Amino acid sequence: MSVSVDVSATSGDTAGRHPNVNQPMCPSRLVLEHVTSRWGVLVLAALLERSYRFGELRRTVGGVSEKMLAQTLQTLERDGFVHRDAKPVIPPRVDYSLTPLGREAAEQVWGLARWVERRLDAVETARGAYDEARS
Repeated sequence: MSVSVDVSATSGDTAGRHPNVNQPMCPSRLVLEHVTSRWGVLVLAALLERSYRFGELRRTVGGVSEKMLAQTLQTLERDGFVHRDAKPVIPPRVDYSLTPLGREAAEQVWGLARWVERRLDAVETARGAYDEARS
């Protein structure tokens, strides 16, 4: 199955390039990987609610290690999705929030995550049928 999507009208690309996620060297693949990774989706979704301090965010996104959360936040910040606000106080206080671009991405991936939750029964039924047919 081949899917072709015209991104020229929505890409915001002013350099004359036309991103195509189906092309192996397209930089959009890396961005897609960042926002759709397990921790990327969950961090973006949590930040849709409000800004968080690191420890709060780690507790909210259950199961993420400190190292993975730090890496995910840094990656999302670099991509322009997350704003890191370090306040010059003692003890240090750092808050994480979504940028407008991050809010847009978060709404997209959160919609997919919620769809997965709603359709989990159908997926589990399909898995059971698949496994049964192969045993």
